[in-house]
Amino acid sequence: MSRRDVVVLGSTGSIGTQALDLVRAHPDRFRVAGLTAGGSHPELFEAQVAEFAPAFSGVGEEASTEAAARACDVVLNGITGAVGLRPTLAALDAGNTLALANKESLIIGGPLVKERARPGQIVPVDSEHSAIAQSLRAGSDTEVRRLVLTASGGPFRGRSAAELADVTPEQALAHPNFSMGRVITTNSATLVNKGLEVIEAHLLFDVPFDRIDVVVHPQQLIHSMVEFVDGAVVAQLGLPTMLVPIALGLGWPERVPDAETPIDWTKAADWRFEPLDDDVFPAVGLARAAGERGGTAPAVYNAANEVAVDAFHDGRLRFPDIVSTVARVLDLHDVPSREQLTVDDVLAADAWARAEAATLI
Repeated sequence: MSRRDVVVLGSTGSIGTQALDLVRAHPDRFRVAGLTAGGSHPELFEAQVAEFAPAFSGVGEEASTEAAARACDVVLNGITGAVGLRPTLAALDAGNTLALANKESLIIGGPLVKERARPGQIVPVDSEHSAIAQSLRAGSDTEVRRLVLTASGGPFRGRSAAELADVTPEQALAHPNFSMGRVITTNSATLVNKGLEVIEAHLLFDVPFDRIDVVVHPQQLIHSMVEFVDGAVVAQLGLPTMLVPIALGLGWPERVPDAETPIDWTKAADWRFEPLDDDVFPAVGLARAAGERGGTAPAVYNAANEVAVDAFHDGRLRFPDIVSTVARVLDLHDVPSREQLTVDDVLAADAWARAEAATLI
């Protein structure tokens, strides 16, 4: 594998810092050509720029969009939120391979992103979608029967709807396997995150929503699966970390040696699989409905949820009302009838949904 020039967007976040750890460990395979960040950790960003000496560095959305369009081998979009959309489009328009951890840009900008991406240009960095991409190597597209996304079930797995009425923000942030940011961790508790991943899987792999399933797997050692037409199921296994997906994002289709420690098969372990309780956790079904409506509906789903999550953590909304607020905003939303969406359409829908959710709350 020849040495690759990598641009890292969101370099001070969890994905970005782990990516730079991999670059640091494999200087013969990767070179940092660009770094950008949101500005919340200026000292860390300054240290990264001093260490890797990229040809381009900057802070903010405009800097990330410029960096994504620069000549390089791979753009890793590790930005959080809708601000990742323009950099995603810039990377695709420039012909760069896009290692995509910023799921929001694909979900809210679905048609825009899809029409710009050439086959194989987007490499998913979400662990579930990376697992599916790896598993798909076992057969042809026509041999795929369904995709199966695994979910931890979050901290409230097994609880009834009544038991969720009074849960606290502290309880919602107590994820059993990961330490993540406030929004993503809360989304894992509501299963909104899994709903977003269902939309993302549909867009990435062109599989209809009725052939994308979710199963609860608390141990999170199987990251997702592909069921083929002959009944075979191919799964990708590994420790519940992001190192393998990030390494594959940078090196795809080649693997990076020793990116992660393998599972220790000398230790006994029990793995569970449980059906998703759609009555207690309706977020996945709601995401399917938004995805099937298409257009700007997924953007509304994402934006309304972010406002509701903030309200929950501010003590202005109960936990179950996060998803019910998203449902109410979606009910009020009129998806644009024209076929060709623009970036302005998507961002306007995002802003409308945030305002509408705030009003309802």
